Amino acid sequence: MDQNQYLTFQLAGEEYAVSILRVKEIITYGPLTTVPHAPPSVKGVINLRGSVVPVVDLAVKFGRPASPLTNRTCIVILEVDLEGEPTVIGILTDAVNQVVELLDENILPVPAFGTQVRMDFLRGMGKAGAKFVLILEIEKVLAAAVSINGATSAASASATFVAGENATIARNENP
Repeated sequence: MDQNQYLTFQLAGEEYAVSILRVKEIITYGPLTTVPHAPPSVKGVINLRGSVVPVVDLAVKFGRPASPLTNRTCIVILEVDLEGEPTVIGILTDAVNQVVELLDENILPVPAFGTQVRMDFLRGMGKAGAKFVLILEIEKVLAAAVSINGATSAASASATFVAGENATIARNENP
C-alpha cells in the first residue's frame, strides 16, 4: 500500500489538500505588491528571500469572493512544474490545518456535483476520518491561474521595485 501525505487547508468554507511534496513552506500573510494586468486571481507578488513569488487567491480562481484576511490567513509556498519549469508560487489560504496521510484506496472519485471547483482541478476526495477533503491537482489549478508568459512576466517587470535589482522570479535553480 502506498501512503501519501497532504497538507490540508481551509478555503471559502471547504477543506482542500495538496501533496506535501509540493509544499516548500508556510508563511504568515504580509503585504503584497500588486502587478498591473495580472489575472484577477493573482493578488500580487511577495519578496521571498530576494525572489519574486506570485501569490494566487484560489477562492477567486474558483469563482468565489475573496476571503477576508484574518490572523489565520497564510500563504502556502509551493513548488510546481509550470510549462516545463519548476516554479515557486504562493497560494492564499484562510487557514492551514494539518498534514494527513491518505492511502490510495481512501481517495475516491469526485462526484459531478457539490463543488464549484472545475472537475479537472481535482484529483479526488480523500477520506480523512469521518470527513472528506478535496485533493487538488495543483499544477492544473496554477497553470490556469498564472502563465509563465503572463503574470510571472509582469511580476518580473516589478522585480526591481519589490526585491531590488538582483531579484528573479522564484525558479528552483538549486536542488
